[in-house]
Amino acid sequence: MKDENLVIEELLNAWEETYKKGQLTLWVFLALKEERKCVEEIKEFVERMSEGTMSCEEQSLYRNLRKFQHLEIVAYESKKVSKGPDRKYYYLTETGEELFKRFVERNILIFTKESIINLLNH
Repeated sequence: MKDENLVIEELLNAWEETYKKGQLTLWVFLALKEERKCVEEIKEFVERMSEGTMSCEEQSLYRNLRKFQHLEIVAYESKKVSKGPDRKYYYLTETGEELFKRFVERNILIFTKESIINLLNH
């Protein structure tokens, strides 16, 4: 029989992997809520604000941003930079802002309820 700590560690790693995949959208929206950002800035924001618990590859970000553009919840503006091609700065559209607001109300703010905080701290 496996050591209980090993089993817990394996289960925790699997749970966190699933959790993190689902959280990328939240982190991208948080980054864009702060201000317009290019992909490199979004990546840096996610890693810094999550205190290193989240990381993402630029290809994953580009893929998600294209999907969000198609859904018309994210748009971008091109800006000239000193060297190289124009850089795309992404932002939430009005629909994206409303979607994010409602998501937070339904799924994040619940964790600020005293009853939930008490359970988390128990």
